[in-house]
Amino acid sequence: MPAKQPPFYPGQRRVLAALGERLRLARLRRKLTIEVTCQRAGISRMTLFRAEAGSPAIALGTLLRILAVLGLESDLDALARDDKAGRLLQDQALPVRRRRSSARAQPSNLKERAP
Repeated sequence: MPAKQPPFYPGQRRVLAALGERLRLARLRRKLTIEVTCQRAGISRMTLFRAEAGSPAIALGTLLRILAVLGLESDLDALARDDKAGRLLQDQALPVRRRRSSARAQPSNLKERAP
């Protein structure tokens, strides 16, 4: 891992901030306190604060534990599930298969046998 992380673009920061806000709102809808959420997830209060603030330093495993406490861990399955652009690129790189013509399919040395 490089000593200095590359910077996040503003759009990426907005995505992380929106994710953090959704985590906070999900916790509040379930009426879970910060203490209960941290205890169940096995994380510190500061880690939960950072996750809910959209910090890019939160590990994916930590995010999964928070989602599990909220009952949302299956939402992680939806990430990058439908890779339309990747499938298009893959399909463009596939070789085009050509079929043999029926004349070429039969060897030329076989001729009809006379009865």
